[in-house]
Amino acid sequence: MEILSSFNFFFSLIYALIFLRLVIAADTITREQSLSDTETLVSANENFELGFFSSGNSKNRYLGIWYKKTPDQVVWVANRDNPVADSYGELKISNNGNLIVLSQSRSTIWSSNISSVPKNPALQLLDSGNLVLRDNSSTIYLWQSFDFPSDTLLPDMKISWNMESGQERYLTSWKAPDDPSRGNSSYKIDKKELPQLVLLVGSAKKFRTGQWDGVRFTGVYPVSNQVVVPLMEFDGHEWSYKFEQNNNEVFATVITVTQSGSVQRLVLNHGSSEWTVLYSVPNEPCNNYGNCGANGICRISKYPICECLEGFVPKSSEEWKSLIWTGGCIRSTPLKCHIGDQFMHLAGVVLPDLLEFRLNKSMTLEQCKAECLRNCACTAYANSDVRKGETSCVMWFGDLIDMKELPQEEKAHDIYIRLAASEIESVNKSKRKSGKITIMVAATISGICILGFTFWCIIWKRGTKRRGLESKKEDIDLPIFDLATISTATNNFSNTSMLGEGGFGPVYKGSLSTGEEIAVKKLSKNSGQGLEEFKNEVLLIAKLQHRNLVGLLGCCIQGEERVLIYEYMSNKSLDHFIFDHSKSASLIWEKRFDIIMGIARGLLYLHQDSKLQIIHRDLKASNILLDSNMNPKISDFGLARIVGQDEVITRTKKVVGTYGYMSPEYVIDGKYSVKSDVFSFGVVLLEIISGRRNRRFSHPDHHHNLLGHTWLLWNEEKAVELVDPSLEDSCIESQVLRCIQVGLLCVQKFPADRPTMASVVIMLANDDAKLPWPKEPAFFIERRSSTDVDSMSTNYTTITTLEGR
Repeated sequence: MEILSSFNFFFSLIYALIFLRLVIAADTITREQSLSDTETLVSANENFELGFFSSGNSKNRYLGIWYKKTPDQVVWVANRDNPVADSYGELKISNNGNLIVLSQSRSTIWSSNISSVPKNPALQLLDSGNLVLRDNSSTIYLWQSFDFPSDTLLPDMKISWNMESGQERYLTSWKAPDDPSRGNSSYKIDKKELPQLVLLVGSAKKFRTGQWDGVRFTGVYPVSNQVVVPLMEFDGHEWSYKFEQNNNEVFATVITVTQSGSVQRLVLNHGSSEWTVLYSVPNEPCNNYGNCGANGICRISKYPICECLEGFVPKSSEEWKSLIWTGGCIRSTPLKCHIGDQFMHLAGVVLPDLLEFRLNKSMTLEQCKAECLRNCACTAYANSDVRKGETSCVMWFGDLIDMKELPQEEKAHDIYIRLAASEIESVNKSKRKSGKITIMVAATISGICILGFTFWCIIWKRGTKRRGLESKKEDIDLPIFDLATISTATNNFSNTSMLGEGGFGPVYKGSLSTGEEIAVKKLSKNSGQGLEEFKNEVLLIAKLQHRNLVGLLGCCIQGEERVLIYEYMSNKSLDHFIFDHSKSASLIWEKRFDIIMGIARGLLYLHQDSKLQIIHRDLKASNILLDSNMNPKISDFGLARIVGQDEVITRTKKVVGTYGYMSPEYVIDGKYSVKSDVFSFGVVLLEIISGRRNRRFSHPDHHHNLLGHTWLLWNEEKAVELVDPSLEDSCIESQVLRCIQVGLLCVQKFPADRPTMASVVIMLANDDAKLPWPKEPAFFIERRSSTDVDSMSTNYTTITTLEGR
């Protein structure tokens, strides 16, 4: 018995020692050890894991590294171009110290190919995700995976270009989702003295970051340094780019290049197992390389987005009218070197690509100008390094390619473009004329203000509301129409001219004496909306310009009449199509997807890209107007609110909007934010796909609304049954399912779970963007009956309890 007890104790001790050794050596193997297909190495803090894997339906095996929390996020592959054909692969350190992958037949599939022979080699997986081969007696790495990137850039990993040896390190996409071999897309440092990162598809540039100006890349919006800190470094021989991560904000963040030709920054939040897309490029037309051709500039806030630079005209007027801009622009007046060429100052732009250029880091901006004037081939100049003030000169020769305007709030560069003297004079005359008009308008407005003030003093007892509106009239940066003109245009507001009626009042079609068709919205005395909403819409939308926002042409404030004049939308509103079975068939899937993208971009502009951050608060299908080409325009800004950039949530005691589109936190607690608009967008998105209203939805098997019905189908893997039957022949199933998933993400119960509109645009536009799994939508409660009659007018309420509908 004692012998048996001693044996058990001895066996337990041996077992414990073996187990302890496995734990200690979990991130390392030596020459005496190997890693089979079923084994893995795990880094010390269990951040990363190394082992063999297969992707998708492929049976090929690859040696790779992935985040232990999310095994699907493979960040590095060793034998990406030479897979193991079965599950008998093995990783080991060879006799000469090389790291090798062997097949079942013991042939070498992949090798680290180091030249030196270490005495005591060891392979270790670090918590940074770097796999390193070193001699146990030294801290110097003989080989490291960070020197051989795959498709993913980890924190402190480098993209680099050695100016002396020509050696490059760069990202290359997978060939396919189940094939990690080298694909057609790459992301690398452009080989120039002023470095920039470029996305290539094959050998063609698709996107560039703009030059590094010593602080940031000039062509992309900066990401808050609360998430990452980008670093471009030069050690005298090599340019390198990397980023550092702020671990307090997110668990992990990476940059990856996709098979479809985009670069994405992914983030993994603490406590989450789902990666989300922080941004993706190119994510808008102006990010596409050379979108406006030579000597053109892209302005995303305007339509058309491409313009020729001042002093230039389209090379082909016909192509330009057809919105084909790749032919670019040519000079309207040839240069006359040495006899009067001058420079036009253009501010707030991304500098052109460096195709033919000259750099002088010691030259001032004034010296740069003089040098450019002396050289007849010089077409433009600029300061290349913001850290040096006006010292650092770059000059361009030939055409100016890939210029775009950045929002005013972003730090952008100034460029000086060479023009003939006559062109400069023409530009200056235009500016002087504009200045005179501004002075005349200012003088006129000042006179009106004085008269208005006098008039106000006389009739101030007539009511503060009316006084408040009249006193704002002079502040409206918008044409003011007289009532007689509008009355004539609408045939005296006749019923035959009426297009419809909303919460604001009736809307009429009109025609001005110039032949221009207009839409006239007249404030009704019985309207749920009043003077405040009228004033809000005028003052707010007059400051907004975007191709997916309806254009306000002017207003009329005369006596008791309050009228808004809009550009006429010949196809009325979206609800006239998607909810009318006789018309819905004409709205094929391709066009519906374009409408979805247009609405998303319009909301993104309101939330992020405009000078003001605006929450619409009443986004619904009837407030999406369609022009003659079925392009969507968000309208009705009477309930919209401007919020500060740091205001995450705002609260109101007066809840306004339309039931079925309002988010739960807004209806119940009066809290609204940009995520309230995201919820409304999700509802509209699902209505576009299904052709059914959210609140008027009925089903024989349950009493859920459209959101609840969609959720049930999603969980049963029958989401495709949601699709409008009229789309059967035109829809792309994968794209429709992606849109449904995005819609469900937008209508999730809690605002923090909903994506931002920036993420929504990326998820919709990129087929290979990774989407989180949606959680239960708001109002997922069965109604007592499905006989609700939806009121399409605006609702005003102070609800404290709510029955889910």
